Amino acid sequence: MTAEPALCAIVPPYVLDRLAEDGHEPAARSLALDAAHRTARLTAAPPRPGSDRLDRVIGDAEHTERLPGRTVRREGEDPVDDESVNHAYDGLGATYALFADVYGRRSIDDEGLRLDATVHYGVLYDNAFWDGRQMVFGDGDGEVFGDFAACIDVIGHELAHGVTQFTAGLEYRGQPGALNESVSDVFGSLVKQYALRQDAADADWLIGAGLLAPGVQGVALRSMKAPGTAYDDPRLGKDPQPAHLRDYVRTARDNGGVHINSGIPNHAFYLLATALGGPAWERAGRIWYDALTGRRLPSDAGFTAFARATVAAAGARYPEPSVADTVTAAWAQVGVSTG
Repeated sequence: MTAEPALCAIVPPYVLDRLAEDGHEPAARSLALDAAHRTARLTAAPPRPGSDRLDRVIGDAEHTERLPGRTVRREGEDPVDDESVNHAYDGLGATYALFADVYGRRSIDDEGLRLDATVHYGVLYDNAFWDGRQMVFGDGDGEVFGDFAACIDVIGHELAHGVTQFTAGLEYRGQPGALNESVSDVFGSLVKQYALRQDAADADWLIGAGLLAPGVQGVALRSMKAPGTAYDDPRLGKDPQPAHLRDYVRTARDNGGVHINSGIPNHAFYLLATALGGPAWERAGRIWYDALTGRRLPSDAGFTAFARATVAAAGARYPEPSVADTVTAAWAQVGVSTG
């Protein structure tokens, strides 16, 4: 299954809206660019044919809005003087490594898709996104956000949207959209944990740690460990993510709150990973990967359907009933019944 590619950006529109309303010009420009890309991706060319090995190409937009930009580093070439280029190259490799080494997946589409990324997009562009074909990174404005290519979990998050695009194809609205965002947070965090070889107990469970500029009152864009606590800043507002279904936010903004309500399944995964212990990419990550790629999950799946898929995946892969029971308990702690 391959879904129509959506423009999936790491910074939620409600954050940029608030900054723009406060007169922050880079946020206003970023919102306009995001809107243009949402339109452009409807006519985007299909992804390029793949290969049997990791293949990366990094482009430099040179602060223009032209994609893919001037090619500045290809697979196997030495690091360059531009750290954004090197960060993007390494982050693409780390994401490929998690999916290949742990889950046996051949790149994002499982057919060896070449991983393309463009850095230095636009002027003070406050976002990073997957457009259904490639990664794009802004430099940030230096006042609220830093370099988006410098965060390995941001890269993992955005490329994981590609995995969802080529597997379950979860619709980008309401609960399916919140699951789409949550799956990307899960695997974005696992990319970082796998690269650092961290156990679940040692991970920070933050998405975008280090992305906020000095002076911003916050630690990241989202917290899987404690949704709703990632930031509380006069310019950004307070992190609106709920950790429990009783606090589900019903809104017409942000495609029905996809970046907000993702906190609920995010927290369920955190609870499962820490309950199972050890590296989260092993049992907990495998269960989520199996549920996502098992070809039985409908594109309009809500939280209950996905929760049931994870319980079924746990039962199919792990004979001991305690694993499936732990999955059920994790969902129950966030108010989602598995039936």
